[in-house]
Amino acid sequence: MYSDREGEFAVRTARKVIEAHVKGESLPDFDFPESFDRPSGVFTTINTYPELQLRGCIGYPGPYFPLKEALVKSAIEATHDPRFYPLGPEEFDHIVVEVSLLTPPRLIAAKNPREYPKKIEIGRDGLIVQNGFARGLLLPQVAVEEKWDAEEFLRYTCMKAGLHRNCWKDKKTRIFSFSGEVFTEETPRGDVRRKELAVEKD
Repeated sequence: MYSDREGEFAVRTARKVIEAHVKGESLPDFDFPESFDRPSGVFTTINTYPELQLRGCIGYPGPYFPLKEALVKSAIEATHDPRFYPLGPEEFDHIVVEVSLLTPPRLIAAKNPREYPKKIEIGRDGLIVQNGFARGLLLPQVAVEEKWDAEEFLRYTCMKAGLHRNCWKDKKTRIFSFSGEVFTEETPRGDVRRKELAVEKD
């Protein structure tokens, strides 16, 4: 969907938004690529460096806004992830910024819930689990980083929704998948690379 240059632009922009917002400054003017006018899902992730522990991750799974708007919103909100205390300027040199550019979620069709694991590809798919008002999402890179198989990925996404770990076997539960292109700083304000999510198969 996006070139390495566009991915780097997204990460650099998210970093500038994060730093300006936390310091209480006006956001700079950005010369967005034309492709960022299209509505797109996006998540901004902040990780500690060098530990690479999660520090904040907020975004929009669906194409609700033009990418340029969703990117700015997600970057600001990631600094106030309710799971953590607000990001402070003293942390800027000790974080790396990651941006995930997403395809629209699609419902995974299955006559029997036990078919779901066979329809999920680790390294390609992110998951959304929905049952009633409960909803949980995990990005594609999470399963790769945690070395989960498809069933483990389903279980952890259920728990992310605040549901029982095996709620994916409930016929009332709806499972959605999406894919993404992930770009990340290698070091604070350093080079930006595309994360390769493909998993080698035996």
